[in-house]
Amino acid sequence: MNSIIEYKNYRVYIQAYYEERKALGFTWRDFAAQSGFSSPVFLKYVSEGKKNLSPVAVERVANAMSLTGFELVYFRAMVRYDQAKNDSEKQSAFADMEAVADANKTRIMGIDEFTYFNSWKYPVIRELAVAMPGASLQDIADACCRPISLTEVSDALEFLTNARLLKKDKNGRYRLAEKILSSGSADFVPLAVRNMHKQMGTFALESIENVPQDERKFTGLTMGVSEEDYGRIVAELAECRRRIMSIVSSGKNVDRVYRLNMQLFPMSQKLKKNNEDFTEKG
Repeated sequence: MNSIIEYKNYRVYIQAYYEERKALGFTWRDFAAQSGFSSPVFLKYVSEGKKNLSPVAVERVANAMSLTGFELVYFRAMVRYDQAKNDSEKQSAFADMEAVADANKTRIMGIDEFTYFNSWKYPVIRELAVAMPGASLQDIADACCRPISLTEVSDALEFLTNARLLKKDKNGRYRLAEKILSSGSADFVPLAVRNMHKQMGTFALESIENVPQDERKFTGLTMGVSEEDYGRIVAELAECRRRIMSIVSSGKNVDRVYRLNMQLFPMSQKLKKNNEDFTEKG
């Protein structure tokens, strides 16, 4: 069985623990009994996502699996992450998981993706570093519309280089590396992507007041949409994004970094089907 730090989902870890011992006659009933549960299938349901672990149950299961030290700390954090009620709790739990991994010189799979999508700094500095060959840290910091320190710029460049998102040529100039980070490459990355969308959404609102109208473009529609048309619109947005990426990829002489937010969200609850009459009857 792999080290616990190679797991990000405690339910998968419980399943892996069971599978490793099943060949020796170990059953879900045995697992439950060792953990102090009366239901013989309780932990099976937990592994399938049908049940959760209470704080007390976490300690029972960890004890049954003989988890101690950093393994116990990591397992507790995995449970907290999975069962968190909001993004703030998830962030806290993930930070604890990352701290355990770092202390044991292990990288959580997908951590580069999480870091990159978790802050506006990384995608912006990545673009600026390439568009400003030979620029100093101060030059890059000054080019950012958001406040950023020289240390943050330096740390961002180091991360981007180590993550193979940037590479330095023999003249010390940055080039885009071939590696592409996917926002769907790890099950916890969507948390970072949501943080990115929140940051960029806030910046977009601020730009209404702070950026001249001829340097930004805001447009929108409020419309009635069927479920079928919604799917067609989503596909059209994806194609539009692809075409824009094609324009950017073939473009030259970059002189500014922009952010494009594409947002489609409901402004009402779902209505009755078939335009059913809302007037009172009888």
